Amino acid sequence: MQRLRLLIHYLHRKLSERTIAKELGLSRNTVKLYAGRIRDSLLPLEEVQKMSNADLSALVYPTVEKPSIDTRSVDFAGRIDNWRIQLQRTGVTRRLLWEEYLQVYSGGYRYAQFCDLLMKETKISGATMHFEYAPGDSLLVDFAGDPLSYIDKSTGEVVYCPVLVCVLPFSGYSFVVALANASLPQVVQGLNQCLTFFGGAPMNLKSDNMKQVVTRSCRYEPQFTEMIQAWALHNQISLLAARVRKPKDKAPVESEVKLAYQRIYAPLRDQQFFSLSELNEAIRVHLTAHHERSFQKKEGNRLQRFTEMEKPHLQPLPEAPYIIRHSGEYKIQMNYHFILGEDGHQYSVPYTYIGKKVQLIYDADTVEVFYEHKRIALHRRSYKKNGYTTLVEHMPSGHQKYSEQRGWDRDYFLLQAEKMGPSCTRYFTELLTSKAFTEQTYNSCLGILRLAKAYGEGRVEAACKRALQGRTYNYGILRNILLKGLDKLEDTEPNLFSISEHENLRGREAF
Repeated sequence: MQRLRLLIHYLHRKLSERTIAKELGLSRNTVKLYAGRIRDSLLPLEEVQKMSNADLSALVYPTVEKPSIDTRSVDFAGRIDNWRIQLQRTGVTRRLLWEEYLQVYSGGYRYAQFCDLLMKETKISGATMHFEYAPGDSLLVDFAGDPLSYIDKSTGEVVYCPVLVCVLPFSGYSFVVALANASLPQVVQGLNQCLTFFGGAPMNLKSDNMKQVVTRSCRYEPQFTEMIQAWALHNQISLLAARVRKPKDKAPVESEVKLAYQRIYAPLRDQQFFSLSELNEAIRVHLTAHHERSFQKKEGNRLQRFTEMEKPHLQPLPEAPYIIRHSGEYKIQMNYHFILGEDGHQYSVPYTYIGKKVQLIYDADTVEVFYEHKRIALHRRSYKKNGYTTLVEHMPSGHQKYSEQRGWDRDYFLLQAEKMGPSCTRYFTELLTSKAFTEQTYNSCLGILRLAKAYGEGRVEAACKRALQGRTYNYGILRNILLKGLDKLEDTEPNLFSISEHENLRGREAF
């Protein structure tokens, strides 16, 4: 009645029916109907405003005689939803349902009419609606049901990654990305990549009721997570949610998931990947081919339709993408690491901060560590559970030497020798094979590398060239050559490791 009295008030102020409908949230037809009944009463609006609720109701809602209702159709209509479910069960037929129906309602329809009405109702309930989407209006988002995977080189573990699929329904242009996990920060990062890929932002984002986006499902007023609302506000995007268990509300993205299975998953099914970035690079290759593939029933392809007809309607992106930043306080353990709890991953800081409380600021990509407002460490964020990210410069000197020694092998020393020259490479090769156990030569190799720091790589290269004239290979020979400056002598000088001819030499014939 309050709305009705407001309607009369607006009529008295001579507002248009269109304006009244907008103010009251009613359809124009409803406003027109009520206004017509009031005018038909021929009563002045001042009198109508003074009527009691009962009189006003009698004026606007006249009593209408209801036609007689076929009770059989009412009873039949109330059972259709249950029958539709029952027909999907094994062994249930329409005749069985009809017989059960007659047992309850003996005056019901005969079998032929029962089947005819059931078929009509089933067709009506299964009707589909064609939606028209405006360019740049909507972005539909969903997770693919099946994950993709890569192999962690360090452990050999197969890591499964959820796949986020986004599509602009007007052009069919889409974005597909594998995420480290299905957490909200990862979803936001994926959406940032999506907008960058499109080069603009749509007016609306519509998803199903995934927990990362929707906190409370409701057909009329769904509630969204604070983080996704902040992301949407940053990009000037309105958030929408599909109705619960109504996948056709977002049919284009459901179709795009199916196409992703056919044109991305299937070509990648026998390939192995060893990082998330490598996996996403392969996805991008097949996604590009999908966009350039011609439509089957119309001209052009998705890329052309997006570039020519939809991209100009997208909103410009903000200067910087939305960044999720978290903060926290952590105590440094005796192993000069702290654990980022939500990932279960440990990061190092300089060992002098053991026992100190540090402040963390981290997002999806980086982890920054501060002590008394001074940054003491910066790491790329890792999502490897129970893993370690350690920088050598954060270790005590003893740990650094041990860590360095753990990296020594034949290839390491040969790589260092190649940087100095071919003679060094030959000398290191001979030195590494001069003892029964290669590990016994590592200290000699280290000594030579230290000589290169002290004397320069050029002199060590020259010293190795001279030392190769002999048949003994060790650190001491090179050190003596460098100390005495023999590496600077011309090649015309006599071979230090050969015996010159003189009268005291005797051959085999003397024995």
